[in-house]
Amino acid sequence: MVRRWMEQLYLWMLLALLYAPILIIVVFSFTESKVLGNWTGFSLKLYGSIFQTGAHHSLLNACVNTVAIALIAATVSTLLGSMAAIGLFQLRGGRRKAVELVNTVPILNGDIITGISLFLLFVSLGVTQGFATVTLAHITFCTPYVVLCVMPRLKQMNPNLYEAALDLGATPLQAMRKVILPEIRPGMVTGFLLSLTLSVDDFAVTVFTIGNQGLETLSTYIYADARKGGLTPELRPLSAIIFVVILVLLLIMNRRAGQLKKNG
Repeated sequence: MVRRWMEQLYLWMLLALLYAPILIIVVFSFTESKVLGNWTGFSLKLYGSIFQTGAHHSLLNACVNTVAIALIAATVSTLLGSMAAIGLFQLRGGRRKAVELVNTVPILNGDIITGISLFLLFVSLGVTQGFATVTLAHITFCTPYVVLCVMPRLKQMNPNLYEAALDLGATPLQAMRKVILPEIRPGMVTGFLLSLTLSVDDFAVTVFTIGNQGLETLSTYIYADARKGGLTPELRPLSAIIFVVILVLLLIMNRRAGQLKKNG
């Protein structure tokens, strides 16, 4: 009895440690105070300020750039990673292990090493750094994660389904679309959401490939803002919005997964 009580206490303490800072930001996003921790009354002014042009126009631009880069990078990474996983699944023996090892290296590698490597690559090729280079960099480090998300679905799939579809007269493209894609779709969705999160969250790779053309993402904006001696109050409601959006997506995905498991 005591052991069970201690385990529950430890769990709640861990959850409080993880989520208390986020809850504090959410609570103080509903006040006009510029100092976190100073409650001056309930207000939605900070939420309205995010979408107003003027003093916080650069913050809105940084959000738009971040979302655009994340959506493009996640979409391309999902397509490339899924195709790579299918090709990797067809390999056998040592060749598959070798390619899996190569795919794992960028994941285990430090972000700063990846950022410096891509920076040197773009400089050596004479590529002007900006939106395109940041997007390419995000695609580069997101694709291996998609491969890892799709591969387990392929390993769980009955390998005879594809051959059976071909024997029944389907073309390779039709068999791919009607047999393999439905099987790996959950892994593709997981890889897309993971890539989206990694892209929005990334700083180390972005700061090395963003160039000096004035482009800003949310991570670089927050870094520059913090170096000035404080954070813009509008970052509190923005953080709350991002947290709620991610929470809603997770709830939808978990509910859908539960329904599929129940129906299956």
